[in-house]
Amino acid sequence: MSWSDGVDLVAVTAPGLPMPNVIVHFARMVHTPVGSAPAGMIFIPDAANPAQPRVMGFVSTNAAVGAYFGPRIFAGTPFENAPVLLGAIDITLSLAQKKATVRISVADLVIESTLSNLGELQLADRPAGNLPFGEHAIEARATAAQVTVNGQPLAFILPPTGMSGGPAAAYSATGFYAR
Repeated sequence: MSWSDGVDLVAVTAPGLPMPNVIVHFARMVHTPVGSAPAGMIFIPDAANPAQPRVMGFVSTNAAVGAYFGPRIFAGTPFENAPVLLGAIDITLSLAQKKATVRISVADLVIESTLSNLGELQLADRPAGNLPFGEHAIEARATAAQVTVNGQPLAFILPPTGMSGGPAAAYSATGFYAR
């Protein structure tokens, strides 16, 4: 599976959580053996119970592309059986301003994640480890991020590293996952 223009964020809403409970991981275009479409994965916590999702799953404009991820890429993880949600995905880049934004409209929610203070693009080569796939990408780490849900800011802590061992917030110009 490969992608272009990825906007990726993993975070926690409270210190000491064992796993990120904020995931906004999307690309302008994802290429899979079953087709190509804008796609990604999301976990936005419920405000009353941060361990439970307000929305969670694979979002795409193409159901077949969305359904590819769980059993093929994320098998063996909590996302293996995540639902597929049809939604709109819009990515805006402003590399001159060192900023990348993804806006996802799914169900009755509009989620916007903006990464800023992007660093220089660098080659990343991560073997499988915490996640069951290797990752090869050209990415720029973000040192600041914000997320809004229906226009309301979501408070979170940006950890020093993400689940893959790379940055918790990054713009990825291109890359691929391999199992």
